[in-house]
Amino acid sequence: MGMHEAILVVDDEPDILELVKYNLAKEGYRVECVQSGEDAISRARSIIPDLIVLDLMLPGIDGLEVCKRLKADARTAHIAIIMLTAKGEDADVVTGLELGADDYITKPFSPRVLLARVKALLRRREA
Repeated sequence: MGMHEAILVVDDEPDILELVKYNLAKEGYRVECVQSGEDAISRARSIIPDLIVLDLMLPGIDGLEVCKRLKADARTAHIAIIMLTAKGEDADVVTGLELGADDYITKPFSPRVLLARVKALLRRREA
């Protein structure tokens, strides 16, 4: 199992991007960060990451729309997606899972839990 999987992290809060990037990079993942839905879609299409950590509350195109567009595109449909959601966004979580997202984590979250979810999801993908 190669530990050089690429992960795209999408969140409009720089401190969360830093936290997630630091913890994933420490484990050997290649991490790219973007702050908007528009950038998420264009980066996903250019780098084709193995997994996307996607905040649902984004300016412009929100996370659910990003998920919908990536799953509708044959080039990006296979990418694993973990949604980051605020407490109480249950309806959005359900919609996201129906759109093809693989997992979700509610904020505030522990970096160790995120890392465990990422590892488990990438392992499942390889199986």
